[in-house]
Parts: sequence; structure tokens; C-alpha cells
Amino acid sequence: MKSVADRVAESLRWLERTGTKRNREGMARYGIISPKAFGLGVAPLRARAKRLGRDHALALALWETGWFEARMLAVLVDDPAKVTPSQMDRWARDFDNWAICDTACFALFDRTPHAWKKIALWSRHKDEFVKRAGFALLASVALHDKGAPDAPFVRGLRLIEAAATDERNFVKKAVNWALRAIGGRNRVLHREATAVAERLAGSADATARWVGKDALRAFASPATKRRVARGDSTG
Repeated sequence: MKSVADRVAESLRWLERTGTKRNREGMARYGIISPKAFGLGVAPLRARAKRLGRDHALALALWETGWFEARMLAVLVDDPAKVTPSQMDRWARDFDNWAICDTACFALFDRTPHAWKKIALWSRHKDEFVKRAGFALLASVALHDKGAPDAPFVRGLRLIEAAATDERNFVKKAVNWALRAIGGRNRVLHREATAVAERLAGSADATARWVGKDALRAFASPATKRRVARGDSTG
């Protein structure tokens, strides 16, 4: 059986062969800035991760390389049951663009038993991407954990309202994402989230107004109404 070091080296060689300058330039256009990137899209990374399978030790070693795509692979192969709170904090401090932040939250962290504690902690953090992670994680749990009760999401709405004046681009978009995700869960949370969105839309603060108005537009859409109805039927 190959060692972890051998498997990391093999993965890095594959990433180097597969990455392209064109993809690196495309990443930059979408605001995915990383000092170490090979230039790969998500599809080949997901296919590679599927072949590698769940591997916590490999994930930790891939992350330590510092390469953007290696870290994306790390997120996709890690075992949520083995992820620790300290690991989540270490990785969050390394986030340097929205793509790795959101993928870690959406594909890994929200499946751990530590998600709600990190939401509460990170949503008040000073660092832009750590704070984004708090709300990206809240959105991810809202979208994925169909059996969760309403109460923690109501508390999440208070975090959203408190952070809605943060004008930093990557924070305000995640705050908005979390608000829209909670508002799409079921009728009760839709009502609660709409009340928050209306207060924000009437705020004197321009960032809060944007968050609230954009959420209200989303709540009025047929897609959100269908999600709310499905949430009621399965709740």
C-alpha cells in the first residue's frame, strides 16, 4: 500500500499535468485568487476525489501543500466523522478565496457535528473569509440538513441581522445566501426570514438594504415558494 506521502506526490503530479493556464486565467476572472494554483475546474477534481475515496490522512496532507486544487481535493476526500474542531479552525484561517471557503463549508464542514458551534464563532470573526465561512456554513446546513429543527435557524437569523451591515463583498454575499437559504426551508422559517429581510430592506445602511431587498426578491420567486412547500410537506 502506498504511503500518504506517495499518494500526495502522485496527486500533485496529476494536478500539474491536468491544470492549464487558460483555467488559471478563468479562475482569476471569477475572483478565485490563490498564490498556488494549477488551473483545474471542479468536474475533474470531483472525478479524481471519487477515485481516491474517503481518506482523512490524505486530506490533511493535501491541505498542507498549500495548492488550491490540492486543498479542494482535501475537502472532497476528507471524512466528516474524523474532522475535528481544531482542524476546521486551521483550515478556515487558510481560506484565501471564496471558492475554497464555500466548498469546504458546502461539501464537508456542514456534515460534521461541529457545524453550529463554528457558525456561532466564525460569524463574529474579523477576518473576511473566516466570517464568510460562518455564513456559508449556515447556508449549507440550511440547504442540506432537512431534519434540523427550526430553533437554531431562528438563532441564525439573529446572526445574519447583526452582520448585515458588513460591507465587505465576500461577507455580505454569504450573509445574503444564508438568509435566502433559511427562508426557503419551510413556512415558519420563511415568515421569520421575510421579517428580517423587510427590516434590513428598510435600513439606513446601504449594505443591509441590499441584503434585505435581494432576499425579498428571492423569497417572491416560484423556486423559493416550491422549496418552502416541500419543506412543509417533509417537516
